[in-house]
Amino acid sequence: MRDTSNTRTSAKRTGLRSSRLSIVLALSASALLSVVGPAHAAPAKDPLPADIPDYQAALDAVKSTAVRNTVCRFLRTPLPNGTGGPVQTIPEMNEPCQGLPTFTVKDPLALNEITPGFVAGTARPLPTEAIKLTQLVSSLSTTVNGRTATVMLAPTQGGGWHLAAVREGDSDASYAGKATVGTLVFTEPQIRGWYQLKLNTVEPLNDQARQGLNGQTSVSLSDYQQLVKARYADKLPGSEYDTKGYSSGSRPQSEEDGASATAPLLIGGSGAALALAGGAVVLRRHRRASTG
Repeated sequence: MRDTSNTRTSAKRTGLRSSRLSIVLALSASALLSVVGPAHAAPAKDPLPADIPDYQAALDAVKSTAVRNTVCRFLRTPLPNGTGGPVQTIPEMNEPCQGLPTFTVKDPLALNEITPGFVAGTARPLPTEAIKLTQLVSSLSTTVNGRTATVMLAPTQGGGWHLAAVREGDSDASYAGKATVGTLVFTEPQIRGWYQLKLNTVEPLNDQARQGLNGQTSVSLSDYQQLVKARYADKLPGSEYDTKGYSSGSRPQSEEDGASATAPLLIGGSGAALALAGGAVVLRRHRRASTG
């Protein structure tokens, strides 16, 4: 007769090991779900160029002669001092880039903003519903006349991208470039606040964003939604605040406004606006309402 005691002991040990392994796997899965959350709450990440609609059109735009000439005219125009003084008019030039240092306009980056539904509280605090791609931004490869600039592209109705504005400084592109693998960078344009979203956690990237989080180093996306809802409940699309063009901090002209790739609103970071009027460049003050 065969001794089955060793067989029973071995089977018992195998059963215990299998049981323990099942427990470990179950606990690991539970821990993973508690961190990642539901399947629809996948980690947010900035779109790669391949994920941006009509990205080739954006590349073609920033590399075009028309955009380059517009940037050169912008950089040749001195910013106004103070809030008064006469409007400065600079004649159109056949070769606006002649004599300026050589520069290139870098490849566009995604500029993401919070959505109206997220602010209103009608959208869930999920990255796919809270944040949307609104514009593309490109900085210059070098300073020109001691200045930096940002080219801003807006989506064209029917597809593609067009020049919307040229802004003094390069902070938009600098912050947009801080996105890392698995994270998303977005702006709260009303206060010029920049944030990074990691899973479900919002972290500030500049002083305005830190003030927007009431000095906290991070908050959940849900808590951030409550903060912006309290700030902008009366500033949603259709409100007076929105119709006057303050919902994005500034209002670049769109194709519907009659703007073209050669006639954008050019925004100075100091509050100055450089607009193309006819065949001349007209420099004037561009006032922005306080968001208090």
